[in-house]
Amino acid sequence: MKKFVVLTVLFILPIVAYLFFASGVNNFGKLPILTNGVDDVAHIGTAKVSFKDKITVVGFLGKNLDNKAGNAFNLNQKIYKRFYKFKDFQFVMLVPKGTEDMVASLESELGHLVDMKKWNFVFADDAQITDFFASLKTDISLDENLGTPYVFIIDKDLNLRGRENDEDDGTKYGFDSTSVAELNNKMEDDIKIILAEYRLALKKNNADRAK
Repeated sequence: MKKFVVLTVLFILPIVAYLFFASGVNNFGKLPILTNGVDDVAHIGTAKVSFKDKITVVGFLGKNLDNKAGNAFNLNQKIYKRFYKFKDFQFVMLVPKGTEDMVASLESELGHLVDMKKWNFVFADDAQITDFFASLKTDISLDENLGTPYVFIIDKDLNLRGRENDEDDGTKYGFDSTSVAELNNKMEDDIKIILAEYRLALKKNNADRAK
């Protein structure tokens, strides 16, 4: 009997554990697409960046950046610093024209903490910002200054990714950057999932080519 227990622990339990985690990858390995084909930021305002072939965190800082500085700091510390070294990862912040000096000041402050090379600020007309935001097709609204504390994940094919069955929000289109807990416990996990999804797809493509 003792020998049977030892054999079970050594051989059977690892197999069961493997099958459990393998099924988890199959069932939960992709972050749901909530909106197909959002507008590309490349066609907006002063943009010198594109969503194509990038995993992008996109946000809307609005006309009063003083009110969003804390949000930007949270994102910088909790999300950007953890992922900016990934080749295909970037931040894109849409801001109204006329906020250039405020953005430069904010960028300088954030730059004391980390390399800002993957932070991109796109200056656009009010109408361009509202039209682009509408293309996300979310249940979230911009405020009177064309800002929101929520940020969004756009994949390499210009699709909005999020959660279909979030325990708090149901369908979760964006992540509240005023909440450190939400950034740590939800957004970080979701970015890890989408990065892993693309890594697995790349490995599969490379394996298929080698056959």
